[in-house]
Amino acid sequence: MNGMTNKITDEPKAYRGSRKHVLDWVESPQFIAEMTEMIKPVRVVIPAAATYLPKGYASPWEARLDTLDAGLAVVASVREPLRNWWLEHHRGANTPNWDLVVECEIEGRPGLVLVEAKANWPELTVHGKSSKPEDSPNSRANHDRIRDAIAEARAGLEVVVPGIDIRIDSHYQLANRVAFLWKLATLGIPTVLIYLGFTGDEGIRDAGAPFEDDADWRRAFSDYTKNQIPASMLQQRLELGAAPAWFLVRSRAVIEQSPARAALEPSQ
Repeated sequence: MNGMTNKITDEPKAYRGSRKHVLDWVESPQFIAEMTEMIKPVRVVIPAAATYLPKGYASPWEARLDTLDAGLAVVASVREPLRNWWLEHHRGANTPNWDLVVECEIEGRPGLVLVEAKANWPELTVHGKSSKPEDSPNSRANHDRIRDAIAEARAGLEVVVPGIDIRIDSHYQLANRVAFLWKLATLGIPTVLIYLGFTGDEGIRDAGAPFEDDADWRRAFSDYTKNQIPASMLQQRLELGAAPAWFLVRSRAVIEQSPARAALEPSQ
């Protein structure tokens, strides 16, 4: 997600693109009902008191699944396994940040909805994760651990999704999202990953072409994932042993346009 934040004021106007649209959505009274509808046909229940992150403009921070401050009860027993699977050395290193995380019940079991949100074509990044000779030994060890974690997820998913090709050196963001989907399911947590395209944000045209509508978003997503994610993985219940998983592609119109970049720049 590409967003701009004013770290002093955290005013709503300081956000653009998909981050703004996530915050607008979670502040809407219809959020839980609309999220529940979006996940169909997955059998999901999101209680009115469900924990979700971010919570809105007053608490706009994205979630990491391995941290206590996220307050996600469903992952309490797997925080350390998740962190150790992804990282060799924990200090100064992070597991992925999620644009939106929602606790829920999936098929009657405690589960998670993970959302990766986009609002324009440039947000679909294709670069890999690099490791440089000047990196610290701990950083290089973490890079190797992440590479191995993604390879493990690829091998595990290949059994049910022939042709999947997630790797550390290309489409890294996509690879880490899909790898965590697999890992959570193997740890017994039913999980839904949604790639969500926000459509119609003309305010960020200065940063790249926005998604015009659902068809435009799906075309962009298909182009982005054509060599990594087989169509057979999408919109299907994936039985991954300890728990099922789903990879859904969805869209929704923005609630409000992003402010123009000039509106965020200090006056001279």
